[in-house]
Amino acid sequence: TPTPTPTPTPTPTPSATITAPYTPAAAARPSVGPALSVGRCINMGNMLEAPNEGDLGRKIQDSDFTFIKAGGFVTVRVPIYFAGHADTESPYTIDSSFLTRVDHVVTVAHDAGLNIIIDMHAYDEMNRDPYGQRTRFTALWRQIAEHFQYAPENVWFELLNEPKDGITNSNLLTLLRPALNAIRESNATRIVIIGGGLTSNITSLATLNLPDDPYVVPTFHYYNPMAFTHQGASWITPLLPLGVTFGSAADYAALEADMALARAYMTTTGRVPFLGEYGAYDVIAESERSKYYAAVSSGFASVGIQSCAWAYLNTFGVRNSSGWITSIKDALFTTTD
Repeated sequence: TPTPTPTPTPTPTPSATITAPYTPAAAARPSVGPALSVGRCINMGNMLEAPNEGDLGRKIQDSDFTFIKAGGFVTVRVPIYFAGHADTESPYTIDSSFLTRVDHVVTVAHDAGLNIIIDMHAYDEMNRDPYGQRTRFTALWRQIAEHFQYAPENVWFELLNEPKDGITNSNLLTLLRPALNAIRESNATRIVIIGGGLTSNITSLATLNLPDDPYVVPTFHYYNPMAFTHQGASWITPLLPLGVTFGSAADYAALEADMALARAYMTTTGRVPFLGEYGAYDVIAESERSKYYAAVSSGFASVGIQSCAWAYLNTFGVRNSSGWITSIKDALFTTTD
């Protein structure tokens, strides 16, 4: 009887090494405001900012946070639709069961060893009618702040995601200051994050004036070029055609010009912003997406700015139902400290 030929042990295919097109530097140090150690960060996108959790994809699971921590992340940004779960008449009470859910998510994320950004997201009424909504906005933050006043110091508040429409940099402080004052009633030293108008586009940094508060940190978002990052996205009108790639000389020149805007802001103000959202829609080829995430994250890291990728799951995903999309996760660079 012939001796069976042994089946060879398959050699695992090594993951491709993702090269950073820019060399990350040490984190920039502010001379004004606190140094916020965001580190490697990811957004829990399309989860708690949905009309109801689960409407826009999978809900948050407790195991997500240990998985994220094991993936090398330091911070999670949690977008939350508080305004959709609160009364529209005074005293604008937030639904207790929703607040309990948020509290659970924050606790589990903290227990996993992560920093948490509680982000007021999807408050479209505030953008459309900011003066009419200002009292409600302030009341919501007073409740959130009181609820989390004893939370660990690495739980941070973000006042309003992507101010736009009726909110501009010229009226931003008038509209947001009452909410910041309400937070300070119970959280004197809690980090509060503020982004500018124009959906916190990087160009908003040029005219972003922040309150005279020693615990405020600026942020901006980055999805340039939209023709690449949002191609095929049904919520964009007109629909952007598929097939756009990233990586031309013009693409890198535009990115470098925006990096220069961020450097100028830091030089002028002494403050160090962080990049709170960036990403590319997951209908785009993985190779193109990884190239984009690597360019943006390493580009801003090269000028000392840390960043938070959009998003963990549910469109723009850095993971899928099987686990991390390794080529994209490994393309999320941050500063060297």
